[in-house]
Amino acid sequence: MIQQRLVLAINQGMVLDHIPAGQALKIMRLLHVVSDQQRITLGLNLASQRLTLKDLIKIENRLLTEEEFHQVSIFAPEATLNYIENFKISKKVRCQLPKRIHGIFICPNNNCISHGEGQTAFQVESALKTVMLSCVYCERRFERDQLVKNYL
Repeated sequence: MIQQRLVLAINQGMVLDHIPAGQALKIMRLLHVVSDQQRITLGLNLASQRLTLKDLIKIENRLLTEEEFHQVSIFAPEATLNYIENFKISKKVRCQLPKRIHGIFICPNNNCISHGEGQTAFQVESALKTVMLSCVYCERRFERDQLVKNYL
């Protein structure tokens, strides 16, 4: 049986792999990559031994900043970031949840002082497979998926 690649290789850039199925579009929105003029390959619901189904994002000629990498980990805590140079993986990094995130989500609590301040911050907590975030200002706890609707 002949193996065939479903996704084209890239010369320089990055590959986000092992993204839980259904999270790639959220990550692309978060990173604002659609407005870039870079070649993007998006794989949704691909077969995976580790996750059963996974998403994948390849972006040519772009690397994530450390802050963006932490933001990605909110949606894909066990994702792998592969840096590509000359069509080969030059560095492989596993996502880790940061302790705190700033400026990604709006607090769903309408009475939270962060609405008037214009700045947001959440303490990141992980409870097994559920990512929980607590607002630094009002101290209310939310599941990640409750906050996804409230991007800045």
